Amino acid sequence: MTAIANEIKCIVRSGDICGEGPVWHPEQRALYWTDINRFLVHRFTPHNPATQTWTFEEPVTAVNLTTDSNRLLIVFGSCVGVWSPLTHPYIETIFRLSDTPEMRFNDARVDPRGSLWVGTMRNNVGNRGEDLDVSFENAVLYRIDPDGIASEWKHGIGISNTVAWSPDLTTFYFGDTTANAIYRFDYDLRNGEISSERPFLVNYQHGVPDGSAIDSEGFLWNTRPGAGCLIRVAPDGSVDRTIHLPVLRPTSCAFGGEDLKTLYITTARSADKLSGSVFALRTEVGGCPENRFRLL
Repeated sequence: MTAIANEIKCIVRSGDICGEGPVWHPEQRALYWTDINRFLVHRFTPHNPATQTWTFEEPVTAVNLTTDSNRLLIVFGSCVGVWSPLTHPYIETIFRLSDTPEMRFNDARVDPRGSLWVGTMRNNVGNRGEDLDVSFENAVLYRIDPDGIASEWKHGIGISNTVAWSPDLTTFYFGDTTANAIYRFDYDLRNGEISSERPFLVNYQHGVPDGSAIDSEGFLWNTRPGAGCLIRVAPDGSVDRTIHLPVLRPTSCAFGGEDLKTLYITTARSADKLSGSVFALRTEVGGCPENRFRLL
């Protein structure tokens, strides 16, 4: 089934160069997301339509919840840290990437056990936020535990994108944009390990995979930059529906709202009039609540 573009609402004309890393904060009833190239974190509150913005010293790639509703886990290009709007710009760094600035962090989400899964990519953002011409190779998928200890789970990645778990917590999804591939793994809730990698959606002809969100029925909603759409993928890897967007480069998505039936979509700059904005789509099925990084 194909949805039409007029079901999509532009809710924030934020003008992001590369909007990314969205997360819904239920206690604040707010959406957080980043602009990687402008080193920003935004917050939008639908009940009081206003956007607040905070500036940092380097690219910001993702926002995640923690077990303290006043503090967020922020993924930067070079490190991961705990941050609160109440104490900005203070950041409590919990892990620093050893091969920065050649590599940087990208997409990231927290697992059901409270650890962060985050992938890297070749750093394509300069000190002033400008795009760098690089060859995307040698990226790594990390798991960073609450004590700051990191382990490596996949190598040879081009650009890390899509980090998600099935509602029954038995399957882990991970994507490589340059390979045009999303993989699935077995996930062991007892020890937080992944195994048995196999293809889930590979060489799909419409765009390439960027960020994703999972709904309560176990379908993966995947943004497809280059094709101007997002797709809903069934647990068996078949494409259930395509939703066309008014911009060419959607980047990621997250379920939010009090019923988790609003899908928020971040985008990157292109020639389209509304590019770099955040869009919203009401869905029939709700999303899964976001996992929270376990603060010690």
